[in-house]
Amino acid sequence: MRQSRLFTKTRREAPRDELAKNAQLLIRAGYVHKEMAGVYSYLPLGRRVLENIEKVIRREMDAISGQEIRMATLHPSEPWKQSGGWDNVDVLFKIESRTEKEYALGQSEEEIVTPIAGEYAPSYKDLPLALYQIGQKYRDELRAKSGVLRGREFTMKDMYSFHTSQEDFDAYYEVVKEAYIKIFAECGLVAKVTEASGGSFSEKISYEFMVLTDAGEDTIVYCETCNYCSNVEVTNAKEGDPCPKDGSALKQGIASEVGNVFDLGQKYPKALGFTYKDEEGNDQYPIMGCYGMGITRLMGVVVEALADEKGIVWPESIAPFALHLVNAMPNDSEAVQYADELYDYLTARGTAVLYDDRDVRAGEKFADSDLLGIPNRLVVGKEALAGNSLELVNRATGEVERYTREELFQRYGT
Repeated sequence: MRQSRLFTKTRREAPRDELAKNAQLLIRAGYVHKEMAGVYSYLPLGRRVLENIEKVIRREMDAISGQEIRMATLHPSEPWKQSGGWDNVDVLFKIESRTEKEYALGQSEEEIVTPIAGEYAPSYKDLPLALYQIGQKYRDELRAKSGVLRGREFTMKDMYSFHTSQEDFDAYYEVVKEAYIKIFAECGLVAKVTEASGGSFSEKISYEFMVLTDAGEDTIVYCETCNYCSNVEVTNAKEGDPCPKDGSALKQGIASEVGNVFDLGQKYPKALGFTYKDEEGNDQYPIMGCYGMGITRLMGVVVEALADEKGIVWPESIAPFALHLVNAMPNDSEAVQYADELYDYLTARGTAVLYDDRDVRAGEKFADSDLLGIPNRLVVGKEALAGNSLELVNRATGEVERYTREELFQRYGT
Protein backbone atom coordinates (compact mmCIF):
# COMPACT_ATOMS: atom_id res chain seq x y z
CA MET A 1 0.00 0.00 0.00
CA ARG A 2 1.39 3.38 -1.02
CA GLN A 3 0.83 5.83 1.80
CA SER A 4 0.12 8.59 -0.71
CA ARG A 5 -2.99 6.60 -1.71
CA LEU A 6 -4.14 5.91 1.85
CA PHE A 7 -7.19 8.10 2.27
CA THR A 8 -6.72 8.56 6.03
CA LYS A 9 -4.24 11.07 7.41
CA THR A 10 -2.53 11.31 10.78
CA ARG A 11 -3.36 14.08 13.25
CA ARG A 12 -0.99 15.94 15.50
CA GLU A 13 -3.54 16.56 18.25
CA ALA A 14 -5.73 14.12 20.12
CA PRO A 15 -9.51 14.73 20.06
CA ARG A 16 -10.59 16.72 23.08
CA ASP A 17 -13.53 14.47 23.94
CA GLU A 18 -11.40 11.32 24.24
CA LEU A 19 -9.63 10.64 27.53
CA ALA A 20 -8.52 7.04 26.94
CA LYS A 21 -5.11 6.54 25.39
CA ASN A 22 -6.39 3.89 23.00
CA ALA A 23 -9.00 6.19 21.47
CA GLN A 24 -6.63 9.14 21.26
CA LEU A 25 -3.94 7.18 19.44
CA LEU A 26 -6.26 5.15 17.20
CA ILE A 27 -8.02 8.32 16.04
CA ARG A 28 -4.80 10.31 15.62
CA ALA A 29 -3.24 7.51 13.57
CA GLY A 30 -6.33 7.04 11.40
CA TYR A 31 -7.31 3.55 12.53
CA VAL A 32 -10.82 4.45 13.68
CA HIS A 33 -13.42 7.16 13.22
CA LYS A 34 -15.74 8.05 16.09
CA GLU A 35 -19.44 8.14 15.22
CA MET A 36 -20.74 8.78 18.74
CA ALA A 37 -19.95 7.72 22.27
CA GLY A 38 -19.26 3.99 22.25
CA VAL A 39 -19.54 3.56 18.46
CA TYR A 40 -16.57 3.62 16.08
CA SER A 41 -16.02 2.90 12.40
CA TYR A 42 -12.83 0.99 11.58
CA LEU A 43 -10.86 2.46 8.70
CA PRO A 44 -8.44 0.60 6.38
CA LEU A 45 -5.62 0.34 8.90
CA GLY A 46 -7.98 -0.57 11.74
CA ARG A 47 -9.75 -3.17 9.64
CA ARG A 48 -6.42 -4.86 8.86
CA VAL A 49 -5.59 -5.08 12.57
CA LEU A 50 -8.99 -6.56 13.40
CA GLU A 51 -8.67 -9.12 10.61
CA ASN A 52 -5.26 -10.18 11.90
CA ILE A 53 -6.62 -10.58 15.44
CA GLU A 54 -9.44 -12.67 14.01
CA LYS A 55 -6.94 -14.90 12.17
CA VAL A 56 -5.14 -15.63 15.45
CA ILE A 57 -8.42 -16.38 17.21
CA ARG A 58 -9.79 -18.58 14.42
CA ARG A 59 -6.61 -20.65 14.34
CA GLU A 60 -6.79 -21.38 18.08
CA MET A 61 -10.56 -21.99 18.18
CA ASP A 62 -10.37 -24.35 15.21
CA ALA A 63 -7.48 -26.18 16.93
CA ILE A 64 -9.72 -27.02 19.89
CA SER A 65 -12.56 -28.35 17.70
CA GLY A 66 -14.55 -25.14 17.52
CA GLN A 67 -16.79 -24.88 14.46
CA GLU A 68 -17.40 -21.39 13.14
CA ILE A 69 -20.90 -20.24 12.27
CA ARG A 70 -22.50 -16.83 11.78
CA MET A 71 -25.62 -16.13 13.79
CA ALA A 72 -28.27 -13.47 13.39
CA THR A 73 -27.82 -10.27 15.37
CA LEU A 74 -31.49 -9.27 15.04
CA HIS A 75 -33.23 -11.63 17.45
CA PRO A 76 -36.88 -12.51 17.96
CA SER A 77 -38.06 -11.60 21.43
CA GLU A 78 -39.54 -15.03 22.22
CA PRO A 79 -36.35 -16.91 23.21
CA TRP A 80 -35.25 -13.92 25.30
CA LYS A 81 -38.55 -14.05 27.15
CA GLN A 82 -38.23 -17.82 27.60
CA SER A 83 -34.76 -17.44 29.16
CA GLY A 84 -35.76 -14.48 31.33
CA GLY A 85 -33.24 -12.21 29.64
CA TRP A 86 -35.87 -9.91 28.15
CA ASP A 87 -36.64 -8.43 31.56
CA ASN A 88 -33.38 -9.12 33.38
CA VAL A 89 -30.64 -8.02 30.96
CA ASP A 90 -30.56 -4.26 31.41
CA VAL A 91 -28.18 -3.59 28.49
CA LEU A 92 -30.41 -5.30 25.93
CA PHE A 93 -31.41 -3.11 22.99
CA LYS A 94 -35.13 -3.70 22.30
CA ILE A 95 -36.83 -2.77 19.03
CA GLU A 96 -40.49 -2.61 18.08
CA SER A 97 -41.24 -2.95 14.38
CA ARG A 98 -43.98 -1.24 12.40
CA THR A 99 -45.97 -4.46 12.74
CA GLU A 100 -45.69 -4.13 16.54
CA LYS A 101 -43.47 -7.21 16.79
CA GLU A 102 -40.64 -7.03 19.34
CA TYR A 103 -37.01 -7.79 18.58
CA ALA A 104 -33.66 -7.55 20.33
CA LEU A 105 -30.21 -6.65 19.05
CA GLY A 106 -27.83 -9.42 20.08
CA GLN A 107 -25.64 -8.62 23.07
CA SER A 108 -24.90 -12.32 23.43
CA GLU A 109 -26.11 -15.40 21.56
CA GLU A 110 -27.24 -18.00 24.12
CA GLU A 111 -30.87 -17.56 23.08
CA ILE A 112 -30.01 -18.19 19.43
CA VAL A 113 -27.30 -20.85 19.58
CA THR A 114 -29.10 -23.16 22.03
CA PRO A 115 -32.05 -23.94 19.71
CA ILE A 116 -29.63 -24.33 16.77
CA ALA A 117 -27.51 -26.82 18.70
CA GLY A 118 -30.62 -28.63 19.93
CA GLU A 119 -31.84 -29.16 16.38
CA TYR A 120 -28.58 -30.70 15.15
CA ALA A 121 -27.35 -32.56 18.26
CA PRO A 122 -30.21 -34.84 19.38
CA SER A 123 -27.97 -37.66 20.69
CA TYR A 124 -25.16 -38.09 23.18
CA LYS A 125 -23.14 -39.20 20.15
CA ASP A 126 -23.31 -35.60 18.86
CA LEU A 127 -21.71 -34.21 22.01
CA PRO A 128 -19.48 -32.54 23.02
CA LEU A 129 -20.08 -29.73 20.57
CA ALA A 130 -18.44 -26.28 20.35
CA LEU A 131 -19.81 -23.54 18.07
CA TYR A 132 -18.32 -20.08 17.73
CA GLN A 133 -18.80 -16.92 15.75
CA ILE A 134 -17.10 -13.58 15.20
CA GLY A 135 -19.57 -10.75 14.79
CA GLN A 136 -21.11 -7.54 16.00
CA LYS A 137 -22.69 -7.12 19.43
CA TYR A 138 -24.85 -4.32 20.80
CA ARG A 139 -25.26 -3.22 24.40
CA ASP A 140 -27.27 -0.30 25.72
CA GLU A 141 -24.52 0.99 27.97
CA LEU A 142 -25.57 3.96 30.09
CA ARG A 143 -22.03 5.28 29.98
CA ALA A 144 -19.83 4.16 27.13
CA LYS A 145 -16.24 5.01 28.05
CA SER A 146 -12.57 4.13 27.67
CA GLY A 147 -12.58 4.41 23.88
CA VAL A 148 -13.02 1.06 22.17
CA LEU A 149 -12.80 -0.80 25.49
CA ARG A 150 -16.42 -0.23 26.49
CA GLY A 151 -18.78 0.42 23.61
CA ARG A 152 -22.37 0.18 22.52
CA GLU A 153 -21.40 -1.63 19.32
CA PHE A 154 -18.35 -3.89 19.18
CA THR A 155 -16.90 -7.01 17.58
CA MET A 156 -16.75 -10.16 19.66
CA LYS A 157 -15.80 -13.81 19.38
CA ASP A 158 -18.26 -15.89 21.35
CA MET A 159 -18.16 -19.66 21.57
CA TYR A 160 -20.68 -22.02 23.16
CA SER A 161 -20.05 -25.64 24.10
CA PHE A 162 -22.44 -28.41 25.08
CA HIS A 163 -21.46 -31.46 27.16
CA THR A 164 -22.95 -34.61 28.60
CA SER A 165 -21.32 -34.13 32.00
CA GLN A 166 -19.84 -31.52 34.30
CA GLU A 167 -16.52 -33.33 34.17
CA ASP A 168 -16.41 -33.04 30.39
CA PHE A 169 -17.16 -29.32 30.58
CA ASP A 170 -14.47 -28.80 33.24
CA ALA A 171 -11.91 -30.56 31.07
CA TYR A 172 -12.86 -28.50 28.04
CA TYR A 173 -12.66 -25.28 30.05
CA GLU A 174 -8.98 -26.02 30.74
CA VAL A 175 -8.40 -26.52 27.02
CA VAL A 176 -10.07 -23.20 26.20
CA LYS A 177 -8.14 -21.43 28.94
CA GLU A 178 -4.82 -22.51 27.46
CA ALA A 179 -5.99 -21.44 23.99
CA TYR A 180 -6.96 -18.02 25.34
CA ILE A 181 -3.60 -17.55 27.03
CA LYS A 182 -1.88 -18.42 23.72
CA ILE A 183 -4.01 -15.87 21.86
CA PHE A 184 -3.23 -13.08 24.31
CA ALA A 185 0.47 -13.93 24.32
CA GLU A 186 0.59 -13.76 20.53
CA CYS A 187 -1.04 -10.34 20.78
CA GLY A 188 1.76 -9.21 23.11
CA LEU A 189 -0.26 -9.39 26.33
CA VAL A 190 0.08 -11.21 29.63
CA ALA A 191 -3.41 -12.03 30.85
CA LYS A 192 -4.31 -13.15 34.36
CA VAL A 193 -7.22 -15.52 34.96
CA THR A 194 -9.48 -14.14 37.69
CA GLU A 195 -12.54 -15.37 39.49
CA ALA A 196 -15.61 -13.14 39.19
CA SER A 197 -19.38 -13.16 39.55
CA GLY A 198 -21.37 -14.84 36.79
CA GLY A 199 -23.67 -11.81 36.60
CA SER A 200 -26.83 -12.18 34.52
CA PHE A 201 -25.42 -15.20 32.66
CA SER A 202 -24.90 -17.66 35.48
CA GLU A 203 -25.22 -18.11 39.22
CA LYS A 204 -21.85 -19.84 39.24
CA ILE A 205 -18.42 -18.23 39.50
CA SER A 206 -17.12 -17.13 36.12
CA TYR A 207 -13.55 -16.65 34.99
CA GLU A 208 -12.23 -13.47 33.42
CA PHE A 209 -8.98 -12.86 31.59
CA MET A 210 -7.53 -9.55 32.76
CA VAL A 211 -4.68 -7.35 31.51
CA LEU A 212 -3.30 -4.66 33.81
CA THR A 213 -3.95 -1.20 32.36
CA ASP A 214 -4.88 2.20 33.79
CA ALA A 215 -7.84 2.33 31.38
CA GLY A 216 -9.36 -0.79 32.94
CA GLU A 217 -12.70 -0.99 34.71
CA ASP A 218 -11.95 -3.70 37.26
CA THR A 219 -9.88 -3.80 40.41
CA ILE A 220 -7.99 -7.02 40.98
CA VAL A 221 -5.65 -8.45 43.56
CA TYR A 222 -2.90 -10.62 42.13
CA CYS A 223 0.36 -12.35 42.87
CA GLU A 224 3.46 -11.47 40.87
CA THR A 225 5.19 -14.79 41.54
CA CYS A 226 2.36 -17.21 40.68
CA ASN A 227 -0.87 -17.20 38.69
CA TYR A 228 -3.22 -16.30 41.56
CA CYS A 229 -5.60 -13.46 40.72
CA SER A 230 -9.08 -12.46 41.79
CA ASN A 231 -11.56 -9.66 41.22
CA VAL A 232 -12.02 -7.68 44.45
CA GLU A 233 -15.83 -7.98 44.06
CA VAL A 234 -15.73 -11.71 44.87
CA THR A 235 -12.82 -12.06 47.27
CA ASN A 236 -11.94 -11.04 50.82
CA ALA A 237 -8.26 -10.78 49.91
CA LYS A 238 -6.69 -7.33 49.78
CA GLU A 239 -3.38 -5.76 48.89
CA GLY A 240 -0.60 -6.90 51.22
CA ASP A 241 -2.33 -10.13 52.23
CA PRO A 242 -0.37 -13.34 51.68
CA CYS A 243 -1.13 -15.12 48.42
CA PRO A 244 -3.21 -18.25 49.15
CA LYS A 245 -1.01 -20.20 46.74
CA ASP A 246 2.58 -19.25 47.55
CA GLY A 247 2.42 -16.75 50.44
CA SER A 248 3.83 -13.76 48.54
CA ALA A 249 2.34 -10.35 49.27
CA LEU A 250 -0.63 -9.63 47.01
CA LYS A 251 -0.75 -6.51 44.88
CA GLN A 252 -3.77 -4.53 43.76
CA GLY A 253 -4.20 -3.05 40.30
CA ILE A 254 -6.60 -1.79 37.67
CA ALA A 255 -7.23 -4.19 34.82
CA SER A 256 -9.28 -4.54 31.67
CA GLU A 257 -11.18 -7.69 30.82
CA VAL A 258 -10.20 -9.19 27.46
CA GLY A 259 -12.06 -12.48 27.70
CA ASN A 260 -14.37 -14.53 29.91
CA VAL A 261 -15.70 -18.01 30.50
CA PHE A 262 -19.07 -18.86 32.00
CA ASP A 263 -20.28 -22.24 33.25
CA LEU A 264 -23.93 -21.85 32.28
CA GLY A 265 -24.96 -25.22 33.63
CA GLN A 266 -28.32 -26.30 32.21
CA LYS A 267 -29.97 -22.86 32.40
CA TYR A 268 -30.43 -22.23 28.69
CA PRO A 269 -31.07 -25.82 27.55
CA LYS A 270 -33.87 -26.07 30.15
CA ALA A 271 -35.34 -22.68 29.26
CA LEU A 272 -35.22 -23.30 25.52
CA GLY A 273 -36.02 -27.01 25.42
CA PHE A 274 -32.71 -28.54 24.28
CA THR A 275 -32.53 -32.20 25.30
CA TYR A 276 -30.50 -35.08 23.92
CA LYS A 277 -30.94 -38.85 24.21
CA ASP A 278 -28.43 -40.54 26.50
CA GLU A 279 -27.11 -44.09 26.03
CA GLU A 280 -30.28 -45.52 27.61
CA GLY A 281 -32.53 -43.42 25.38
CA ASN A 282 -33.55 -41.02 28.14
CA ASP A 283 -33.86 -37.27 27.64
CA GLN A 284 -31.12 -35.20 29.30
CA TYR A 285 -30.22 -31.54 29.37
CA PRO A 286 -26.62 -30.81 28.32
CA ILE A 287 -24.15 -28.76 30.36
CA MET A 288 -23.42 -25.52 28.53
CA GLY A 289 -20.40 -23.23 28.53
CA CYS A 290 -19.89 -19.75 27.09
CA TYR A 291 -16.49 -18.31 26.08
CA GLY A 292 -16.27 -14.65 25.11
CA MET A 293 -13.45 -12.53 23.71
CA GLY A 294 -13.88 -8.89 22.71
CA ILE A 295 -11.96 -8.32 19.47
CA THR A 296 -12.28 -4.55 19.22
CA ARG A 297 -11.66 -4.40 22.97
CA LEU A 298 -8.54 -6.55 22.54
CA MET A 299 -7.28 -4.12 19.91
CA GLY A 300 -7.73 -1.25 22.37
CA VAL A 301 -6.06 -3.10 25.23
CA VAL A 302 -3.01 -3.83 23.06
CA VAL A 303 -2.72 -0.09 22.40
CA GLU A 304 -3.12 0.72 26.09
CA ALA A 305 -0.59 -1.87 27.21
CA LEU A 306 2.14 -1.48 24.58
CA ALA A 307 2.05 2.12 23.31
CA ASP A 308 4.82 4.52 24.27
CA GLU A 309 5.20 8.30 24.24
CA LYS A 310 5.62 8.30 20.45
CA GLY A 311 2.54 6.31 19.54
CA ILE A 312 1.19 2.83 18.96
CA VAL A 313 3.40 -0.29 19.08
CA TRP A 314 1.82 -3.27 17.32
CA PRO A 315 3.06 -6.85 17.79
CA GLU A 316 4.00 -8.39 14.45
CA SER A 317 1.15 -10.92 14.59
CA ILE A 318 -1.62 -8.32 14.40
CA ALA A 319 0.08 -5.26 12.87
CA PRO A 320 -1.58 -3.84 9.74
CA PHE A 321 1.71 -4.21 7.85
CA ALA A 322 4.96 -6.05 8.55
CA LEU A 323 7.16 -3.25 7.19
CA HIS A 324 6.93 0.51 6.94
CA LEU A 325 9.11 1.48 3.98
CA VAL A 326 10.11 5.13 4.31
CA ASN A 327 11.79 7.02 1.51
CA ALA A 328 13.61 9.79 3.38
CA MET A 329 14.60 11.48 0.09
CA PRO A 330 11.35 11.83 -1.90
CA ASN A 331 12.81 14.56 -4.17
CA ASP A 332 15.77 12.43 -5.25
CA SER A 333 14.93 10.45 -8.39
CA GLU A 334 17.52 7.77 -7.61
CA ALA A 335 16.07 7.29 -4.11
CA VAL A 336 12.54 7.11 -5.53
CA GLN A 337 13.56 4.44 -8.03
CA TYR A 338 15.44 2.49 -5.33
CA ALA A 339 12.44 2.60 -2.93
CA ASP A 340 9.98 1.73 -5.70
CA GLU A 341 12.01 -1.35 -6.61
CA LEU A 342 12.15 -2.45 -2.97
CA TYR A 343 8.39 -2.02 -2.63
CA ASP A 344 7.62 -3.92 -5.82
CA TYR A 345 9.98 -6.79 -4.93
CA LEU A 346 8.72 -7.22 -1.36
CA THR A 347 5.02 -6.98 -2.15
CA ALA A 348 5.38 -9.39 -5.07
CA ARG A 349 6.70 -11.96 -2.59
CA GLY A 350 3.89 -11.54 -0.09
CA THR A 351 5.36 -9.11 2.44
CA ALA A 352 2.76 -6.63 3.69
CA VAL A 353 4.39 -3.21 3.17
CA LEU A 354 3.14 0.31 3.80
CA TYR A 355 5.30 2.49 1.55
CA ASP A 356 5.64 6.15 2.60
CA ASP A 357 6.16 7.66 -0.82
CA ARG A 358 4.72 11.06 0.18
CA ASP A 359 6.51 14.29 -0.72
CA VAL A 360 6.95 15.50 2.86
CA ARG A 361 9.91 16.05 5.18
CA ALA A 362 11.75 13.05 6.57
CA GLY A 363 11.06 14.16 10.14
CA GLU A 364 7.32 14.16 9.50
CA LYS A 365 7.56 10.70 7.98
CA PHE A 366 9.44 9.32 10.98
CA ALA A 367 6.97 10.88 13.44
CA ASP A 368 4.04 9.37 11.53
CA SER A 369 5.82 6.02 11.42
CA ASP A 370 6.19 6.04 15.21
CA LEU A 371 2.53 6.99 15.62
CA LEU A 372 1.30 4.24 13.30
CA GLY A 373 3.29 1.61 15.19
CA ILE A 374 4.21 -0.79 12.37
CA PRO A 375 6.77 -3.24 13.84
CA ASN A 376 9.71 -2.50 11.53
CA ARG A 377 10.66 0.68 9.66
CA LEU A 378 12.87 0.31 6.59
CA VAL A 379 14.59 3.58 5.65
CA VAL A 380 15.88 4.49 2.22
CA GLY A 381 18.37 7.35 2.72
CA LYS A 382 21.81 8.47 1.66
CA GLU A 383 23.44 5.37 3.12
CA ALA A 384 21.28 3.12 0.99
CA LEU A 385 22.25 4.95 -2.18
CA ALA A 386 25.92 5.34 -1.35
CA GLY A 387 26.75 2.05 0.28
CA ASN A 388 23.71 -0.15 -0.31
CA SER A 389 23.01 -0.04 3.45
CA LEU A 390 19.37 -0.08 4.48
CA GLU A 391 18.36 0.86 8.03
CA LEU A 392 15.77 -1.39 9.69
CA VAL A 393 14.39 0.08 12.94
CA ASN A 394 12.46 -2.05 15.41
CA ARG A 395 9.51 0.04 16.61
CA ALA A 396 9.22 -1.62 20.01
CA THR A 397 12.89 -1.57 21.02
CA GLY A 398 14.42 1.11 18.83
CA GLU A 399 17.12 -1.38 17.83
CA VAL A 400 18.69 -0.59 14.45
CA GLU A 401 19.94 -3.25 12.05
CA ARG A 402 21.60 -2.62 8.71
CA TYR A 403 21.12 -4.74 5.61
CA THR A 404 22.27 -4.76 2.05
CA ARG A 405 19.41 -5.07 -0.36
CA GLU A 406 20.32 -8.69 -1.00
CA GLU A 407 20.34 -9.47 2.73
CA LEU A 408 16.98 -7.79 3.13
CA PHE A 409 15.53 -9.87 0.32
CA GLN A 410 16.79 -13.02 2.04
CA ARG A 411 14.91 -12.03 5.21
CA TYR A 412 11.66 -10.83 3.65
CA GLY A 413 11.75 -12.05 0.08
CA THR A 414 11.00 -15.73 0.54
